[in-house]
Amino acid sequence: MQGQADGPRRAAESDSDKGRRGRQGAAGQGRHDFFGEFGGRYVAEVLRSPLDELEIAFDEAISDSAFQRELDGVLRDYVGRPTPLIAADRISDQIGGARIYVKQEGLAATGAHKVNNAVGQALLARRMGKSRIIAETGAGQHGVAVAAVCARLGLACDVYMGELDMRRQKPNVFWMERYGARVLPVAGGSATLKDAVNEALRDWSASFEDTHYLLGSVLGPSPFPDMVREFQAVIGRETQAQCAERGIEPAALLACVGGGSNAIGFFSPYLENEGTRLIGVEAGGRGTDPGEHAARMRGLGRPGIVHGYKSLFLLDEDGQVLPTHSVSAGLDYPGIGPQLAHLGRTGRVEFRRATDQEALEALDYFARTEGLLFALESAHGAAAAPAVAMEYSNDQAIVLNMSGRGDKDLFIGARELDREGWKRFLKEEYESL
Repeated sequence: MQGQADGPRRAAESDSDKGRRGRQGAAGQGRHDFFGEFGGRYVAEVLRSPLDELEIAFDEAISDSAFQRELDGVLRDYVGRPTPLIAADRISDQIGGARIYVKQEGLAATGAHKVNNAVGQALLARRMGKSRIIAETGAGQHGVAVAAVCARLGLACDVYMGELDMRRQKPNVFWMERYGARVLPVAGGSATLKDAVNEALRDWSASFEDTHYLLGSVLGPSPFPDMVREFQAVIGRETQAQCAERGIEPAALLACVGGGSNAIGFFSPYLENEGTRLIGVEAGGRGTDPGEHAARMRGLGRPGIVHGYKSLFLLDEDGQVLPTHSVSAGLDYPGIGPQLAHLGRTGRVEFRRATDQEALEALDYFARTEGLLFALESAHGAAAAPAVAMEYSNDQAIVLNMSGRGDKDLFIGARELDREGWKRFLKEEYESL
Protein backbone atom coordinates (compact mmCIF):
# COMPACT_ATOMS: atom_id res chain seq x y z
CA MET A 1 0.00 0.00 0.00
CA GLN A 2 1.31 3.43 -0.87
CA GLY A 3 0.62 6.99 0.21
CA GLN A 4 2.50 9.94 1.67
CA ALA A 5 5.43 9.61 4.03
CA ASP A 6 5.16 11.04 7.52
CA GLY A 7 8.85 11.92 7.30
CA PRO A 8 11.69 11.67 9.84
CA ARG A 9 10.70 12.53 13.42
CA ARG A 10 14.10 12.77 15.04
CA ALA A 11 17.42 14.27 14.13
CA ALA A 12 19.83 12.01 12.28
CA GLU A 13 22.48 10.13 14.27
CA SER A 14 25.51 8.11 13.27
CA ASP A 15 24.97 5.19 10.90
CA SER A 16 25.67 2.62 13.59
CA ASP A 17 23.17 4.26 15.95
CA LYS A 18 20.35 4.48 13.43
CA GLY A 19 17.41 2.46 14.60
CA ARG A 20 19.26 0.96 17.59
CA ARG A 21 17.23 0.79 20.76
CA GLY A 22 18.37 -0.17 24.23
CA ARG A 23 16.07 -2.46 26.21
CA GLN A 24 15.18 0.42 28.48
CA GLY A 25 15.08 3.09 25.77
CA ALA A 26 18.58 4.41 26.45
CA ALA A 27 19.28 8.03 25.59
CA GLY A 28 20.38 8.56 22.01
CA GLN A 29 18.99 5.20 20.86
CA GLY A 30 15.40 6.11 20.09
CA ARG A 31 13.09 5.04 17.29
CA HIS A 32 13.76 6.20 13.75
CA ASP A 33 11.42 6.42 10.80
CA PHE A 34 14.27 6.47 8.29
CA PHE A 35 17.62 4.70 7.91
CA GLY A 36 19.43 6.97 5.48
CA GLU A 37 17.03 7.24 2.57
CA PHE A 38 15.16 4.05 3.43
CA GLY A 39 12.18 3.39 5.66
CA GLY A 40 9.33 5.80 6.31
CA ARG A 41 5.58 5.42 6.47
CA TYR A 42 4.02 5.44 3.00
CA VAL A 43 0.45 4.41 3.71
CA ALA A 44 -3.13 5.33 2.93
CA GLU A 45 -4.79 7.77 5.30
CA VAL A 46 -6.83 5.01 6.94
CA LEU A 47 -3.68 3.37 8.38
CA ARG A 48 -2.13 6.50 9.87
CA SER A 49 -4.22 6.31 13.04
CA PRO A 50 -3.46 2.65 13.90
CA LEU A 51 0.23 3.19 13.17
CA ASP A 52 0.32 6.24 15.45
CA GLU A 53 -1.46 4.22 18.14
CA LEU A 54 1.02 1.37 17.73
CA GLU A 55 4.03 3.69 17.87
CA ILE A 56 2.88 5.26 21.13
CA ALA A 57 2.02 1.92 22.70
CA PHE A 58 5.36 0.39 21.71
CA ASP A 59 7.39 3.33 23.02
CA GLU A 60 5.53 3.17 26.33
CA ALA A 61 5.77 -0.61 26.68
CA ILE A 62 9.46 -0.88 25.86
CA SER A 63 10.22 1.61 28.64
CA ASP A 64 7.93 -0.12 31.15
CA SER A 65 9.83 -2.44 33.49
CA ALA A 66 6.67 -4.48 34.17
CA PHE A 67 6.23 -5.18 30.43
CA GLN A 68 9.90 -6.11 30.14
CA ARG A 69 9.63 -8.53 33.06
CA GLU A 70 6.58 -10.18 31.51
CA LEU A 71 8.31 -10.41 28.12
CA ASP A 72 11.48 -11.86 29.62
CA GLY A 73 9.44 -14.37 31.62
CA VAL A 74 7.58 -15.66 28.57
CA LEU A 75 10.80 -15.83 26.55
CA ARG A 76 12.39 -17.86 29.33
CA ASP A 77 9.54 -20.17 30.32
CA TYR A 78 7.66 -20.66 27.04
CA VAL A 79 10.14 -19.93 24.27
CA GLY A 80 13.03 -21.63 26.10
CA ARG A 81 15.58 -18.84 26.04
CA PRO A 82 18.50 -18.58 26.07
CA THR A 83 19.02 -20.78 23.03
CA PRO A 84 22.36 -22.64 22.89
CA LEU A 85 25.57 -21.53 21.21
CA ILE A 86 27.34 -24.66 19.99
CA ALA A 87 30.78 -25.24 18.47
CA ALA A 88 30.72 -26.96 15.07
CA ASP A 89 33.97 -28.75 15.86
CA ARG A 90 33.91 -31.49 13.20
CA ILE A 91 33.29 -29.05 10.36
CA SER A 92 35.86 -26.63 11.76
CA ASP A 93 38.44 -29.43 11.90
CA GLN A 94 37.64 -30.55 8.35
CA ILE A 95 37.84 -27.18 6.62
CA GLY A 96 40.43 -25.38 8.77
CA GLY A 97 40.37 -21.64 9.32
CA ALA A 98 38.29 -20.01 12.03
CA ARG A 99 36.29 -22.08 14.49
CA ILE A 100 32.59 -22.06 13.53
CA TYR A 101 29.95 -21.59 16.22
CA VAL A 102 26.21 -21.96 15.65
CA LYS A 103 23.51 -19.99 17.49
CA GLN A 104 20.62 -22.47 17.62
CA GLU A 105 17.46 -20.42 17.23
CA GLY A 106 15.88 -23.56 15.81
CA LEU A 107 15.64 -24.88 19.37
CA ALA A 108 13.28 -22.07 20.41
CA ALA A 109 9.60 -22.97 20.78
CA THR A 110 7.90 -23.48 17.38
CA GLY A 111 11.26 -24.09 15.72
CA ALA A 112 12.62 -20.69 14.72
CA HIS A 113 13.51 -17.16 15.76
CA LYS A 114 10.09 -15.95 14.65
CA VAL A 115 8.59 -16.68 18.07
CA ASN A 116 10.66 -13.91 19.73
CA ASN A 117 8.84 -11.22 17.79
CA ALA A 118 5.50 -13.03 17.98
CA VAL A 119 5.65 -13.04 21.79
CA GLY A 120 6.65 -9.38 22.00
CA GLN A 121 3.99 -8.09 19.62
CA ALA A 122 1.23 -10.33 21.00
CA LEU A 123 1.90 -9.11 24.54
CA LEU A 124 1.86 -5.55 23.21
CA ALA A 125 -1.43 -6.16 21.38
CA ARG A 126 -3.03 -7.54 24.53
CA ARG A 127 -1.77 -4.51 26.45
CA MET A 128 -3.46 -2.32 23.80
CA GLY A 129 -6.77 -4.16 24.28
CA LYS A 130 -6.76 -5.93 20.90
CA SER A 131 -8.61 -9.25 20.77
CA ARG A 132 -7.65 -10.43 17.27
CA ILE A 133 -4.29 -10.93 15.57
CA ILE A 134 -3.63 -11.12 11.85
CA ALA A 135 -0.32 -12.10 10.29
CA GLU A 136 1.33 -12.94 7.00
CA THR A 137 3.63 -15.90 6.47
CA GLY A 138 5.85 -17.33 3.74
CA ALA A 139 7.71 -20.39 4.98
CA GLY A 140 5.10 -20.74 7.69
CA GLN A 141 7.41 -20.37 10.69
CA HIS A 142 6.09 -16.90 11.49
CA GLY A 143 2.54 -18.15 11.09
CA VAL A 144 3.15 -21.12 13.37
CA ALA A 145 4.77 -18.88 15.99
CA VAL A 146 1.90 -16.38 15.89
CA ALA A 147 -0.73 -19.13 16.02
CA ALA A 148 0.96 -20.78 19.01
CA VAL A 149 1.39 -17.54 20.95
CA CYS A 150 -2.21 -16.51 20.23
CA ALA A 151 -3.42 -19.87 21.52
CA ARG A 152 -1.44 -19.35 24.70
CA LEU A 153 -2.72 -15.80 25.22
CA GLY A 154 -6.32 -16.47 24.16
CA LEU A 155 -6.30 -14.23 21.08
CA ALA A 156 -8.15 -14.94 17.82
CA CYS A 157 -5.71 -15.51 14.95
CA ASP A 158 -5.95 -15.28 11.15
CA VAL A 159 -2.87 -15.95 9.01
CA TYR A 160 -2.60 -14.94 5.34
CA MET A 161 -0.47 -17.25 3.21
CA GLY A 162 0.11 -17.47 -0.54
CA GLU A 163 -1.33 -20.57 -2.17
CA LEU A 164 2.08 -21.52 -3.58
CA ASP A 165 3.61 -21.32 -0.10
CA MET A 166 0.71 -23.31 1.35
CA ARG A 167 1.48 -26.14 -1.07
CA ARG A 168 5.21 -26.23 -0.41
CA GLN A 169 4.87 -25.74 3.36
CA LYS A 170 1.88 -27.99 4.02
CA PRO A 171 3.20 -29.22 7.42
CA ASN A 172 3.22 -25.68 8.80
CA VAL A 173 -0.32 -25.07 7.52
CA PHE A 174 -1.38 -28.19 9.43
CA TRP A 175 0.28 -26.99 12.64
CA MET A 176 -1.17 -23.48 12.41
CA GLU A 177 -4.62 -24.99 12.18
CA ARG A 178 -3.91 -27.27 15.15
CA TYR A 179 -3.14 -24.16 17.20
CA GLY A 180 -6.58 -22.84 16.26
CA ALA A 181 -5.60 -20.28 13.62
CA ARG A 182 -7.45 -19.77 10.36
CA VAL A 183 -5.04 -19.98 7.42
CA LEU A 184 -6.41 -17.76 4.65
CA PRO A 185 -5.11 -18.60 1.15
CA VAL A 186 -3.98 -15.78 -1.14
CA ALA A 187 -4.29 -16.58 -4.83
CA GLY A 188 -3.39 -13.21 -6.38
CA GLY A 189 -0.06 -12.16 -7.84
CA SER A 190 2.67 -14.75 -7.37
CA ALA A 191 0.72 -16.37 -4.49
CA THR A 192 3.74 -15.96 -2.20
CA LEU A 193 4.81 -13.80 0.73
CA LYS A 194 4.47 -10.37 -0.89
CA ASP A 195 0.85 -11.11 -1.76
CA ALA A 196 0.14 -12.33 1.77
CA VAL A 197 1.47 -9.00 3.10
CA ASN A 198 -0.87 -7.14 0.74
CA GLU A 199 -3.90 -9.02 2.02
CA ALA A 200 -2.93 -8.58 5.67
CA LEU A 201 -2.60 -4.82 5.17
CA ARG A 202 -6.01 -4.68 3.48
CA ASP A 203 -7.56 -6.58 6.37
CA TRP A 204 -5.93 -4.33 8.97
CA SER A 205 -7.13 -1.16 7.27
CA ALA A 206 -10.72 -2.29 7.89
CA SER A 207 -10.32 -3.96 11.31
CA PHE A 208 -7.72 -2.07 13.35
CA GLU A 209 -10.10 -1.10 16.15
CA ASP A 210 -9.94 -4.62 17.61
CA THR A 211 -7.14 -6.14 15.50
CA HIS A 212 -3.35 -5.95 15.57
CA TYR A 213 -1.29 -6.79 12.49
CA LEU A 214 1.62 -8.85 13.79
CA LEU A 215 4.08 -8.28 10.96
CA GLY A 216 6.84 -10.87 10.90
CA SER A 217 9.92 -9.08 9.60
CA VAL A 218 11.81 -5.78 9.82
CA LEU A 219 9.88 -4.18 7.00
CA GLY A 220 6.63 -2.36 6.40
CA PRO A 221 5.75 1.15 7.55
CA SER A 222 7.26 2.64 10.71
CA PRO A 223 7.29 1.61 13.56
CA PHE A 224 7.41 -2.05 12.42
CA PRO A 225 11.11 -2.16 11.43
CA ASP A 226 12.17 -0.78 14.84
CA MET A 227 9.70 -2.90 16.77
CA VAL A 228 10.56 -6.22 15.14
CA ARG A 229 14.30 -5.52 15.44
CA GLU A 230 13.92 -4.78 19.14
CA PHE A 231 12.05 -8.01 19.82
CA GLN A 232 14.66 -9.99 17.82
CA ALA A 233 17.71 -8.28 19.37
CA VAL A 234 17.58 -10.87 22.15
CA ILE A 235 19.44 -13.16 19.71
CA GLY A 236 22.41 -10.81 19.47
CA ARG A 237 22.46 -9.97 23.17
CA GLU A 238 22.54 -13.65 24.09
CA THR A 239 25.26 -14.31 21.51
CA GLN A 240 27.39 -11.54 22.99
CA ALA A 241 27.00 -12.91 26.50
CA GLN A 242 27.65 -16.52 25.44
CA CYS A 243 30.75 -15.52 23.48
CA ALA A 244 32.04 -13.48 26.42
CA GLU A 245 31.62 -16.49 28.73
CA ARG A 246 33.88 -18.49 26.40
CA GLY A 247 36.39 -15.71 25.85
CA ILE A 248 35.39 -15.38 22.18
CA GLU A 249 35.42 -12.16 20.19
CA PRO A 250 33.77 -13.15 16.86
CA ALA A 251 35.61 -12.13 13.73
CA ALA A 252 32.36 -12.37 11.78
CA LEU A 253 28.64 -13.05 12.17
CA LEU A 254 26.66 -14.72 9.36
CA ALA A 255 22.90 -14.93 8.84
CA CYS A 256 20.50 -15.54 6.00
CA VAL A 257 18.49 -12.51 4.85
CA GLY A 258 14.97 -12.44 3.47
CA GLY A 259 13.14 -9.51 5.00
CA GLY A 260 15.91 -9.61 7.58
CA SER A 261 14.50 -10.09 11.09
CA ASN A 262 16.88 -12.82 12.21
CA ALA A 263 19.86 -11.03 10.72
CA ILE A 264 19.24 -7.57 12.19
CA GLY A 265 18.36 -9.06 15.58
CA PHE A 266 21.60 -11.03 15.51
CA PHE A 267 23.69 -8.09 14.25
CA SER A 268 22.11 -5.30 16.28
CA PRO A 269 24.35 -5.34 19.41
CA TYR A 270 27.45 -5.54 17.17
CA LEU A 271 26.69 -2.60 14.88
CA GLU A 272 29.19 -0.30 16.63
CA ASN A 273 31.85 -3.02 16.92
CA GLU A 274 33.78 -2.50 13.71
CA GLY A 275 36.04 -5.43 14.61
CA THR A 276 33.24 -7.90 13.85
CA ARG A 277 32.21 -8.32 10.23
CA LEU A 278 28.49 -8.67 9.61
CA ILE A 279 27.59 -10.84 6.62
CA GLY A 280 24.09 -11.40 5.24
CA VAL A 281 23.38 -14.17 2.74
CA GLU A 282 20.53 -13.77 0.26
CA ALA A 283 18.72 -16.29 -1.92
CA GLY A 284 20.68 -16.78 -5.14
CA GLY A 285 17.97 -19.13 -6.41
CA ARG A 286 18.67 -20.97 -9.65
CA GLY A 287 20.08 -18.18 -11.82
CA THR A 288 20.75 -14.48 -12.26
CA ASP A 289 17.85 -13.59 -14.56
CA PRO A 290 14.75 -11.81 -13.21
CA GLY A 291 12.44 -14.30 -11.54
CA GLU A 292 15.25 -16.76 -10.87
CA HIS A 293 16.41 -15.45 -7.48
CA ALA A 294 15.48 -13.21 -4.55
CA ALA A 295 18.72 -11.22 -4.02
CA ARG A 296 18.27 -7.45 -3.67
CA MET A 297 21.72 -6.22 -2.68
CA ARG A 298 24.99 -5.77 -4.60
CA GLY A 299 23.31 -3.78 -7.33
CA LEU A 300 20.36 -6.08 -8.08
CA GLY A 301 17.67 -4.12 -6.21
CA ARG A 302 16.26 -0.72 -7.08
CA PRO A 303 14.91 1.90 -4.67
CA GLY A 304 11.15 1.72 -4.48
CA ILE A 305 8.13 1.97 -2.22
CA VAL A 306 6.25 -1.26 -1.57
CA HIS A 307 4.15 -2.39 1.41
CA GLY A 308 4.33 1.04 3.01
CA TYR A 309 8.11 1.57 3.19
CA LYS A 310 11.01 2.60 0.98
CA SER A 311 13.86 0.15 0.44
CA LEU A 312 15.62 -1.85 -2.26
CA PHE A 313 13.30 -4.13 -4.22
CA LEU A 314 13.48 -6.31 -7.29
CA LEU A 315 11.67 -4.04 -9.76
CA ASP A 316 11.45 -3.76 -13.52
CA GLU A 317 12.16 -0.54 -15.43
CA ASP A 318 8.58 0.62 -14.86
CA GLY A 319 8.84 0.13 -11.09
CA GLN A 320 6.70 -3.02 -11.03
CA VAL A 321 7.66 -5.79 -8.62
CA LEU A 322 9.43 -8.65 -10.38
CA PRO A 323 8.72 -12.32 -9.64
CA THR A 324 11.19 -14.02 -7.31
CA HIS A 325 12.37 -17.56 -6.68
CA SER A 326 13.99 -19.42 -3.83
CA VAL A 327 13.86 -23.04 -2.73
CA SER A 328 13.18 -21.53 0.71
CA ALA A 329 9.78 -19.88 1.01
CA GLY A 330 10.99 -17.58 3.80
CA LEU A 331 13.55 -15.87 1.54
CA ASP A 332 11.22 -15.60 -1.45
CA TYR A 333 10.44 -11.88 -1.02
CA PRO A 334 11.28 -9.01 -3.42
CA GLY A 335 12.38 -6.46 -0.80
CA ILE A 336 14.73 -6.15 2.15
CA GLY A 337 14.24 -4.40 5.47
CA PRO A 338 15.14 -0.69 5.28
CA GLN A 339 17.79 -0.76 8.00
CA LEU A 340 19.62 -3.62 6.29
CA ALA A 341 19.37 -1.83 2.95
CA HIS A 342 21.00 1.20 4.57
CA LEU A 343 23.68 -0.84 6.32
CA GLY A 344 24.45 -2.56 3.03
CA ARG A 345 24.72 0.77 1.23
CA THR A 346 27.15 2.09 3.88
CA GLY A 347 29.17 -1.13 3.88
CA ARG A 348 28.60 -2.04 7.52
CA VAL A 349 26.85 -5.25 6.45
CA GLU A 350 28.34 -7.29 3.60
CA PHE A 351 26.04 -9.29 1.38
CA ARG A 352 26.61 -12.58 -0.41
CA ARG A 353 24.34 -14.97 -2.28
CA ALA A 354 23.84 -18.72 -1.99
CA THR A 355 22.06 -20.70 -4.69
CA ASP A 356 19.33 -23.26 -4.09
CA GLN A 357 21.82 -26.04 -4.70
CA GLU A 358 24.41 -24.58 -2.34
CA ALA A 359 21.80 -24.25 0.40
CA LEU A 360 20.67 -27.86 -0.07
CA GLU A 361 24.27 -29.07 0.04
CA ALA A 362 24.90 -27.07 3.22
CA LEU A 363 21.77 -28.52 4.82
CA ASP A 364 23.00 -32.04 4.05
CA TYR A 365 26.58 -31.29 5.17
CA PHE A 366 25.70 -29.80 8.56
CA ALA A 367 23.16 -32.57 9.24
CA ARG A 368 25.62 -35.39 8.43
CA THR A 369 28.66 -33.78 10.05
CA GLU A 370 27.30 -31.93 13.09
CA GLY A 371 23.83 -33.38 13.70
CA LEU A 372 22.31 -29.94 13.05
CA LEU A 373 19.26 -29.80 10.80
CA PHE A 374 19.07 -26.30 9.34
CA ALA A 375 15.93 -24.78 7.86
CA LEU A 376 16.42 -24.09 4.16
CA GLU A 377 16.49 -20.36 4.90
CA SER A 378 19.23 -20.76 7.51
CA ALA A 379 21.11 -23.15 5.22
CA HIS A 380 21.85 -20.20 2.94
CA GLY A 381 23.94 -18.71 5.74
CA ALA A 382 25.49 -22.12 6.40
CA ALA A 383 26.49 -22.34 2.74
CA ALA A 384 28.68 -19.26 3.13
CA ALA A 385 30.23 -20.21 6.47
CA PRO A 386 33.10 -22.47 5.27
CA ALA A 387 34.42 -19.88 2.82
CA VAL A 388 34.24 -17.12 5.45
CA ALA A 389 35.98 -19.34 8.01
CA MET A 390 38.85 -19.93 5.58
CA GLU A 391 39.58 -16.19 5.60
CA TYR A 392 40.75 -16.46 9.24
CA SER A 393 43.20 -18.45 11.34
CA ASN A 394 42.18 -21.29 13.65
CA ASP A 395 42.59 -19.15 16.77
CA GLN A 396 39.66 -16.97 15.60
CA ALA A 397 35.91 -17.64 15.56
CA ILE A 398 32.86 -16.89 13.46
CA VAL A 399 29.24 -17.31 14.55
CA LEU A 400 26.46 -18.54 12.25
CA ASN A 401 22.83 -17.94 13.13
CA MET A 402 20.73 -21.06 12.61
CA SER A 403 17.50 -19.08 12.49
CA GLY A 404 15.30 -22.18 12.26
CA ARG A 405 15.38 -25.95 12.07
CA GLY A 406 14.50 -27.98 9.02
CA ASP A 407 11.51 -30.06 10.13
CA LYS A 408 9.21 -27.76 8.16
CA ASP A 409 11.13 -28.47 4.95
CA LEU A 410 10.51 -32.22 4.94
CA PHE A 411 8.65 -32.25 1.64
CA ILE A 412 11.05 -29.90 -0.15
CA GLY A 413 14.20 -31.52 1.23
CA ALA A 414 12.97 -35.05 0.50
CA ARG A 415 12.02 -34.07 -3.06
CA GLU A 416 15.39 -32.44 -3.71
CA LEU A 417 17.70 -34.83 -1.85
CA ASP A 418 15.93 -38.22 -2.06
CA ARG A 419 13.41 -37.88 -4.87
CA GLU A 420 13.01 -41.54 -5.82
CA GLY A 421 12.84 -42.80 -2.26
CA TRP A 422 10.28 -40.15 -1.41
CA LYS A 423 8.17 -41.01 -4.47
CA ARG A 424 8.11 -44.66 -3.41
CA PHE A 425 7.09 -43.71 0.14
CA LEU A 426 4.28 -41.41 -1.00
CA LYS A 427 3.00 -44.02 -3.47
CA GLU A 428 2.91 -46.65 -0.74
CA GLU A 429 1.16 -44.26 1.66
CA TYR A 430 -1.40 -43.35 -0.97
CA GLU A 431 -2.13 -46.98 -1.78
CA SER A 432 -2.58 -47.78 1.91
CA LEU A 433 -5.38 -45.23 2.34
